[in-house]
Amino acid sequence: MSNYTISDLPRDIIHGEMVTIGDKVQVRFESNGEAKDVFLDDGFAPTVQLFPAQEYVFEAEGAAFKLTAKFEDALTVEKA
Repeated sequence: MSNYTISDLPRDIIHGEMVTIGDKVQVRFESNGEAKDVFLDDGFAPTVQLFPAQEYVFEAEGAAFKLTAKFEDALTVEKA
């Protein structure tokens, strides 16, 4: 499993990879059909469910970050 950081952004991650933002946020996802269940912590409940081309913006470490679900098994993570 690959673990990326803010310095690697923008980055497309695939299932099993994650982006660590600061001490508290770890962006990862699980595929649920075409949807992506996105987790921003180590819990078992997704923070948000995104369908292909949908976006979600959140703040962490004093910056905004945008997640975009892709049609393939990938999620784009970038600074907003």
